[in-house]
Amino acid sequence: MTNAMRVENAAPRGVGIVETARALGVEFAKRAAEADENDRFVTENYQALKQAGLVAAGVPQELGGGGAEVAELAEMLRELAHHCGSTALAFSMHTHQVAIPAWRWRHQKVAAVEPLLRRVATEKIVLLSSGGSDWIAGSGSAVKVDGGYRVSARKVFTSGAEAGDVLMTGAVVQSETEPDAVIHFPVSMKAPEVKILDTWRTLGMRGTGSNDVLIEGLFVPDASVAVSRKSGEWHPLFQIIATIAFPLVYAAYLGVAESARDIAVGLAKQKRQTPYAVELAGRMDTTLRAAQLAHRWMISIVERNAPSAETINEVMIGRSLVAEHAIKTVELAMEVAGGAGFYRSNGLERRFRDVQGARFHPLQQGPQAHYAGAMALGLPVANIF
Repeated sequence: MTNAMRVENAAPRGVGIVETARALGVEFAKRAAEADENDRFVTENYQALKQAGLVAAGVPQELGGGGAEVAELAEMLRELAHHCGSTALAFSMHTHQVAIPAWRWRHQKVAAVEPLLRRVATEKIVLLSSGGSDWIAGSGSAVKVDGGYRVSARKVFTSGAEAGDVLMTGAVVQSETEPDAVIHFPVSMKAPEVKILDTWRTLGMRGTGSNDVLIEGLFVPDASVAVSRKSGEWHPLFQIIATIAFPLVYAAYLGVAESARDIAVGLAKQKRQTPYAVELAGRMDTTLRAAQLAHRWMISIVERNAPSAETINEVMIGRSLVAEHAIKTVELAMEVAGGAGFYRSNGLERRFRDVQGARFHPLQQGPQAHYAGAMALGLPVANIF
């Protein structure tokens, strides 16, 4: 837990999983630099997360899981990020893919999600998200054939691909007479038509293993298609996805910023304090508090349990504020630390690189502002993404 004041997102019902994350984090922190320096996926950390039961933390208790709500899961990811940002971000992708069907099972009584949730609880399978390449427009090609679809696609930013069992993804069905449709379906990572491409060479979050996944000619039966929607248009399912997923993803970036603050304070205390250094520290904590408050707002929107175009707007405003202030916090942390922050051995420069990833998830700055502006002026938002 950061030494800075924590702005809690909810009553501490998830203390157990947060404490587990903190205990695991001691070892995760020891491996973080090596994974970063060698572009190596955090394999051992995922094994530990499985063994500790955190893979099933978000599965309802009635289905064999931990029963954690989104606020509790966010605290777990935030704590993991204090020790290893890559582990937290990659695991947020699995976590939100569990939290979404869990929400649908609890609040919409959708029975179809129960088998998947039970598999997560009993088999400890890891779910992958192709959200980075499967946003509202969709990607890849699905051709209708007898009994299903033949799918070919290349899914980028598939965090944790090496450890994944099931990829939750989609593909575009093109039509000459109707709007293109996007079908959503699960893909076994063990299928012979599925291959992981070693493409992840990046500025930061190097241990996430967010490699491309290539799908070539995979047959997807009609029965495996969970939903079909219009390409390029918000669908009620995506209102659920966006509302629930992003407070979890951005919990990782908040945790990175909090840990950067703590490192900077520790380094600054080892040298003589000047009035300017004290002011910098104050600006850093003020900026961090803004990120914490914005994230708490995101969680409060989830807890309304009413995903809609309006909740997307509020969550995405929060997403932009968390990103802006988390990045600024780490920038100020570098200044507070001074030259010591430039050394890799102190861990601050890695957090500086890792937090830059907060810029790139949807809705990015331009579309988010466009969406918020259209909402404010009473204009349509269905095609803003």
